[in-house]
Amino acid sequence: MKTLSGRVVSVHSGSNDDLSKEEHSSIQVELDGIAGDRHRSYVRKTWAGDKQPEGTTRRNERQWSAVSIEELDDIAKDMNIAEPLTATSLGANLCLQGIQELSRLPKGTVLKFPSGAELIVEEYNPPCKDMSEIQAAKHTQNSGDKVSLTSFSVASKLSRGVVGVVEATGVINAGDNVTVEIYETPPWLKRSAD
Repeated sequence: MKTLSGRVVSVHSGSNDDLSKEEHSSIQVELDGIAGDRHRSYVRKTWAGDKQPEGTTRRNERQWSAVSIEELDDIAKDMNIAEPLTATSLGANLCLQGIQELSRLPKGTVLKFPSGAELIVEEYNPPCKDMSEIQAAKHTQNSGDKVSLTSFSVASKLSRGVVGVVEATGVINAGDNVTVEIYETPPWLKRSAD
């Protein structure tokens, strides 16, 4: 099993109307999600373009979200904005550093923290129209021009981070180390080429 090591830059939770989250020194992770967070639940309603028809009650595969400082920097460069993008304004629960291509971690990857908290990656977090419009309203380009309403969606297409579910409870602190165990199909599950 391949492992990576990184660091927690910041942790966030909240339920603001603009989809942002407040930064905290630590967050409590429970089996149904992060305490005080809008996405805390075992279930959620689907939206337009989701896997099931809009309004369907389904398992919540989005109990937490994470972005990386490296990918945020790349998105900001692509958007040509002066102000940095933050996990706070993007509504992410975790901002990590040192995990190369965080957004490309496969489903089943486990993030482990010193308290014993464990998070499982469910999927890549695609950019949405609402978040793109929110970021356009918050930023200006280095030239002073307005940011287009689709700029964030285009720039973050493959680097918006990941979402997932809680595997084990605990506390996650800003500054914690994180060990990432990248999911690989076990040999016994692979089909023979014969």
